[in-house]
Amino acid sequence: MATIKNPWQTLSSKKEYANRWIEVVENQVINPGGGRGIYGKVHFKNQAIGIIPIDDNGYTWLVGQYRYTLNEYSWEIPEGGAPFGEEPLSGAKRELREETGLTASHWEYIMRFHTSNSVTDEVGHIFMARDLSQGESELEESEADLAIRKLPLSAAVEMVMDQQITDSMSVAGLLKATRILNI
Repeated sequence: MATIKNPWQTLSSKKEYANRWIEVVENQVINPGGGRGIYGKVHFKNQAIGIIPIDDNGYTWLVGQYRYTLNEYSWEIPEGGAPFGEEPLSGAKRELREETGLTASHWEYIMRFHTSNSVTDEVGHIFMARDLSQGESELEESEADLAIRKLPLSAAVEMVMDQQITDSMSVAGLLKATRILNI
C-alpha cells in the first residue's frame, strides 16, 4: 500500500485532563480543507484486550456488568487492559483468569483494531482462547457485580445481531471468531 501524506496540520496541543487511565488533549489544527479548528483526542494509557474463550463444544463465556459511562447493563466478552510494554497475550491471560477463572492452553491472536478512531488512539487486541480449564475468578473491586454467562458461540453472535451486545470489542471479536471457525 502506498504511503499517504497526513493532510492535517497540528498548530498546538494542550493537555486538558489526565488520570491513571486516560489523557485528554485539545489540538489546534488546520484540517484537510484548509480551515482552522480544534480536535480533541483521548489517549488511553493501556492497550485494550479482549478474549473469546471457546470450549470443545463450541461454548463461549460472556461477562455482564453495569457500565457507568453508558448508564446501562452490558454483555461483553472478557476484556480489560494491558499497560504498554506488556505483551498483549500476557494481559489477555490475566484478564481471562480474573474475570472468568478460566485458563487456556491454546491462544490465537485474531485481530488488532481501533476502538473509536475519530476521538481516541486506543488500540485493541483480541485473542481466541481454547483448551480451557476452570479455576476461581479474581475480580477487581469495580467488577464486584460481574455476571458470567456460558452459552454457545452462535447464541453470542445472535446477541450481537439482535443488538443485545453493543460493545465494539465484543462485536468485532465475536464476528471475527465465527468467521475464523466457519460457524
